Amino acid sequence: MTEDQLLMPKMGESITEGTILNWLVAEGETFDEGDILLEVATDKVDNEVPAPSSGVMRKHLFEPKSVVAVGVAIANYEVVEGTVAKKNATEETTATKKTENTTKKVTKKVTKKVTKKVVAKPTTTMSQNAAFTIPDGTMFISPLIKSIAQQHHVSYEELARVPGTGKEGRLRKSDLMQYLEEGRPFQFAQPVAQADPTAYRIPQLNLDKGTGKIVEMDRMRQMIADHMVYSKHTSPHVTAYVEADLTELVAWRNANKVAFQEKHSQKLTFTPLFVEAVASAVNDFPMINVSVDGANIIVKEHINIGMATALPSGNLIVPVVKDADKKNLVEIASEVNRLAALARENKLSGDDIKGSTFTISNVGTFGSVMGTPIINQPEAAILATGIIKKRAEVMERPEGDTIEIRHMMYLSLSFDHRIVDGYLGGSFLRRIADNLEQFDVTRKI
Repeated sequence: MTEDQLLMPKMGESITEGTILNWLVAEGETFDEGDILLEVATDKVDNEVPAPSSGVMRKHLFEPKSVVAVGVAIANYEVVEGTVAKKNATEETTATKKTENTTKKVTKKVTKKVTKKVVAKPTTTMSQNAAFTIPDGTMFISPLIKSIAQQHHVSYEELARVPGTGKEGRLRKSDLMQYLEEGRPFQFAQPVAQADPTAYRIPQLNLDKGTGKIVEMDRMRQMIADHMVYSKHTSPHVTAYVEADLTELVAWRNANKVAFQEKHSQKLTFTPLFVEAVASAVNDFPMINVSVDGANIIVKEHINIGMATALPSGNLIVPVVKDADKKNLVEIASEVNRLAALARENKLSGDDIKGSTFTISNVGTFGSVMGTPIINQPEAAILATGIIKKRAEVMERPEGDTIEIRHMMYLSLSFDHRIVDGYLGGSFLRRIADNLEQFDVTRKI
């Protein structure tokens, strides 16, 4: 048998970390290839991690609720051919524990010797059971290094000064132990760069939050809250508004929705029509379909339209219609209906919610006239569509002005003013409205 490590898998192109929900295989238990070892939550979707081979679980390196970076070892296991009797696994586990106990005794002696040379007070708190990156983003710290640092009260700032001999300059255990034996020469070193006195700092106000029933946020609500705060902090939001006359589009949809469902076995809601109009506008204004990477702007190769959808729990999720500009109305309707059904049943997969390049939030579903949506990072803009409402409008006709009952809708576009200026944002929003107003009423289903 050979020993190996189970790494936190990458479950999406934008996923950088995952939260361990629970272990399904305990330490000392055997498992076969393909058995589910644990459940991991990443960006609103729960995923099951299968065993890459048959083996015996030796040690969980992280407890449930730990947030672990992608690629970090989360468990040690022994690879075996076929299956191993649980009795053997238990005996081997006992032997392993004896070895670990012996190792701990030796480690304590070494640690005690080193500690006599160095006494320090902690300057920065490190969270338990999680790999992390030094706050300035220059250095990745493994759980083992973090554990040793905690034991000796070594702060983030001090760790950042310890020379690393690992891959890409990462700290190894031997690096940190040698540094401790040398008496921690950088223990009291002052940072070279001082804090910017003009930088904005969130005031710590002791506000009266009142009394009442305490409701703990669920995991998804916490992630949504973090995402929204991050978006407002990162992107300077600007919102533009237009109103569109959807009378012709509404009439065509009402006249054809029954026949559309009979012919294609798909419901024809307004969402596929909105997605089609937006995808066409994005194709005309590709600089809306971008994201920021430092000083660079990434112009996306695909037009993937996300649609904000309410879950049964009341939380929101954003399933994605991939390559919407390359799909016809039937294909878009089919995909929209599939994603909406999976969302209602809490069965969306990780692939269903990743890769969006532009998002639509249909606030009209809730009866709202208009909205000011928060950008779905790392996108550059988000569209809100309000309720379609009948109103008396003045219409300019060749024979003179008339007052008619029209189906009107407000559209609002929130965009990132770092990379989208008013002209681009306004022109793009107007193009969406034009696509909806100039809908081809002779179109066949």
